[in-house]
Amino acid sequence: MPHRLSITLSDTDSTDYTPSLLAVDRALSDLRRGQIVAIQGDGDEVTLTLAAEGATKTAIERLKSLSGGFPHLILTTARVHTLGLGSFSTKAVRAEMGKAMRPDLIEGLVNPLARISKNDFFDIPFSEVALQSGESASIGLAKLSRLIPASISATIKNDDFKGFVEAENLTGLKKEDIFGYEEAAARSLRAVSDAQVPLADAPNTKIVAFRPSDGGIEHFAIIIGEPNPADPVLIRIHSECFTGDLVGSLRCDCGDQLRGAIRSIADHGSGILLYLAQEGRGIGLVNKLRAYKLQDTGVDTFDANEQLGFDADERVYLPAAQMLDHLGVNQVRLMTNNPEKVSVLKSCDVDVIERVEHAFPTNQHNEPYIVAKATKGGHYL
Repeated sequence: MPHRLSITLSDTDSTDYTPSLLAVDRALSDLRRGQIVAIQGDGDEVTLTLAAEGATKTAIERLKSLSGGFPHLILTTARVHTLGLGSFSTKAVRAEMGKAMRPDLIEGLVNPLARISKNDFFDIPFSEVALQSGESASIGLAKLSRLIPASISATIKNDDFKGFVEAENLTGLKKEDIFGYEEAAARSLRAVSDAQVPLADAPNTKIVAFRPSDGGIEHFAIIIGEPNPADPVLIRIHSECFTGDLVGSLRCDCGDQLRGAIRSIADHGSGILLYLAQEGRGIGLVNKLRAYKLQDTGVDTFDANEQLGFDADERVYLPAAQMLDHLGVNQVRLMTNNPEKVSVLKSCDVDVIERVEHAFPTNQHNEPYIVAKATKGGHYL
């Protein structure tokens, strides 16, 4: 993913991250409201960026005025590949649209559900975007905002970044703030609230809420029974799923996995379920619904994410490792069919003693999803 650098645990005090996190929070808010954001790059480089999703003619014209030229459309390589518009080695690609930078053509390029002929795209030149550039950071910002991962960006030269953003009333931040956001948010997690919450299948349950230092989205630890940190603790890492967990969707196995994990941990006597705010494998609920619509045309869950411009799986598990660290748990028996969860936890210095199988029967609606997880995702199913 363009906006993600190495993610490891650190002992640095969480307050060190707060200014950086708050800068990204403000930028995310502006981006979602259709505003221009300024990203400070190397030297005197400044990337002015606007979310491609929902971009208006007025906003594009202001971006042109601020930059003094034609901005570019920045897409992920995954999206360009699915369009059949070229093969690139970088994570992001620049579409040099010039005077063709109009909302309907932008929508057709970034949104696979848009009704527009792809013949309109073939005369647009594309070029690679440097991995740690301001343009690459603009894609990361769009992903963090849970919008379609594409931006309209223009890079200018200005040696007075602070003066420029103040004069133009723009939210400004450093590209490093975006690249390191997920790591900083995870490292700054702290327990902010807890309570006993008897569950239907696990009456002796306590829920602990963890929040990053910027007041961002919370993750939760569901502690069942009295796990002993001196012994390997039975755990499950579960990414939130509104459709499966809450309303009982049959398109996935998430609800079965959630309730089944709670029952299994209760039957075992104790353990922890870590409930992470990573809807739709990290793409957000709105984009997950878009992916569902694409799946209805015959593509699988991984290809649908990539058609939208995302990686097949955008989740990170550092928050889970950080929560375990706060709970004093280092040795775990991990309930999962996903080998990536095992390897990532190990890379975060969590001692995974055993992988515990966690599979459930399929139904006619989720069988293609389960097959894709096994054949493409490498899940043990």
